[in-house]
Amino acid sequence: MKKFKNFSKNLLKNKQGQGATEYILLLVVVVSLVILFKDNIKNTVQGKIDELKNSISTVQ
Repeated sequence: MKKFKNFSKNLLKNKQGQGATEYILLLVVVVSLVILFKDNIKNTVQGKIDELKNSISTVQ
C-alpha cells in the first residue's frame, strides 16, 4: 500500500507532459480561429493579391 501511495504522489507531481499539452491547446485555439474566420481571411488575402497584381501591371 505504501508503494502505491508513493507512486500516486509522484504521478500527481510529475509535470513533464504539461508543456506539450499547452502547445496542443494553443494549436487547437489557432485552428479554431482560422476555421471560424476563414472567409474573412480568404477575402483579405485575395484583395491584397489583387492589389499587388494591379501595382505590378502599372509598373510594367
